Amino acid sequence: MNESVDQRILSIFMCGDVMTGRGIDQVLPHPGDPRIHELFVTDARRYVELAEKANGAVPKPVGFDYVWGDALDVFDEFRPDVKLINLETSVTICDDFWPGKGINYRMHPANFPAITAAGIDVCALANNHVLDWGYPGLEETLNALEGGGVRGAGAGRDVFLAAMPVTVAVPDKGRVHVFSFCDESSGVPEEWAAGGKRAGVNLLPDLTERTARQIGEQVRKVKERGDLVVASIHWGGNWGFEIPKEHTRFAHWLIDDSGVDIIHGHSSHHVKAAEVYQGKLIIYGCGDFLTDYEGIGGYEHYRGELGFMYFAYVHAADGCLKELRLVPTRVRRFQVARAFAGDARWLRDTLNGEGRSLGTRVEEGEGQTLFLRWE
Repeated sequence: MNESVDQRILSIFMCGDVMTGRGIDQVLPHPGDPRIHELFVTDARRYVELAEKANGAVPKPVGFDYVWGDALDVFDEFRPDVKLINLETSVTICDDFWPGKGINYRMHPANFPAITAAGIDVCALANNHVLDWGYPGLEETLNALEGGGVRGAGAGRDVFLAAMPVTVAVPDKGRVHVFSFCDESSGVPEEWAAGGKRAGVNLLPDLTERTARQIGEQVRKVKERGDLVVASIHWGGNWGFEIPKEHTRFAHWLIDDSGVDIIHGHSSHHVKAAEVYQGKLIIYGCGDFLTDYEGIGGYEHYRGELGFMYFAYVHAADGCLKELRLVPTRVRRFQVARAFAGDARWLRDTLNGEGRSLGTRVEEGEGQTLFLRWE
């Protein structure tokens, strides 16, 4: 490999869960049917009322770019090569909700420009909400992504398509392959797994070394010299800073044996610690990035309204992390805003406390941007 290739740096934006359904769908230009089937709330507009009571009026209807708020300026400043999110909602007008699940997210397909407004390249779909409105809802979701020019990984019309990675070619730099997986620990029903010609999600059978090796076989089919591989994994419970040992082992196996360069973990409603292992980045939990949870009580000490815009700068030659920049954010009135100074300090202190056992810490730079440091 020549010197010019060795010096190439690929930049990838990642974030936690993006949930543009339910209350957020109701303030967008084309709100869907507000009826929902939760134990205590039966109308999605109730979540709008709770958010407005907590933080003030939302100017309904909002423009498609409204929900991204300050993130759009950050994108203009950082200009990442690839933008990856976990889209945690079904995009459908289907009324056939999945029974017994308790929470069912959906946004109207006509509101999908709320995703394209930010120039998102890849949506990870292997999560516990993409099939909330059944297989017709999944079909509409896939159609919405295709119609909007956004690539989706981790769910498909058969097991082959659900497992297939998305490949993004970055001119003069290389390629990024995004695999999307989910684990039952995040609340994904076992019957959602794609199988044969049955539609569904790319559900991991377990978090064993054997499964990691099988992923390695898939990676080797697409990865060439100078390519980067991202494993986007929806795993674990909603609350708690502790990182399960099986997550750490599985992430290490993916790096050691399977050719994965970045682990993009999500499911927790709050940020968790990150690790750099063998030079490769592991984000165990990105937290929530955009939701309609404002005004809902419980678990306040986890600060679920706070999150990060993760910008990873990675050497194309070997997939090793050069730099990770974290821009602190806060959800306010269904919009991503830059975090207040006190919130940014809370995020800094939390990552430093939780990352100590992993050999990582963060330092504050200009404009409250945090930089990951590792041993």
